[in-house]
Amino acid sequence: MIKTILISMILSTFATAESYTQVQRVEDMQKLAQAMQDIQSGFFYNNLDIIRDGTKTLQETIVKVQATDEEKENKDIYERWLQNDLAMSNKIKKRIVKKSATMIERFADGDAVQALQNYSKISQECLKCHVRLRKW
Repeated sequence: MIKTILISMILSTFATAESYTQVQRVEDMQKLAQAMQDIQSGFFYNNLDIIRDGTKTLQETIVKVQATDEEKENKDIYERWLQNDLAMSNKIKKRIVKKSATMIERFADGDAVQALQNYSKISQECLKCHVRLRKW
């Protein structure tokens, strides 16, 4: 009896779980853009705290970005293979998290040039996703 109730509660939780929508993606992209601007301001003001705050927001937000239900439920196998969006975007997210951590380390060590190069690489990863997925 208890197992039945527990299972039904779990299933209802999954059934009512909110999916990732296009509106949420737009909000996350706006947060990412603001985080990148904050990081850039930190470089201009030579302020590690601003860079850390921007990087924290960037890392927390980038992991939330995912495919919408429409993209996940695409039934055309050939189209999914051609796009390969999920695998590519997951790789890009991992690279952004890694490069942003390296950027903080470099700036904290006093190597602003290397930190700025990592910032540039993060921007390139963002652009790569927008060119491939958003057809810019």
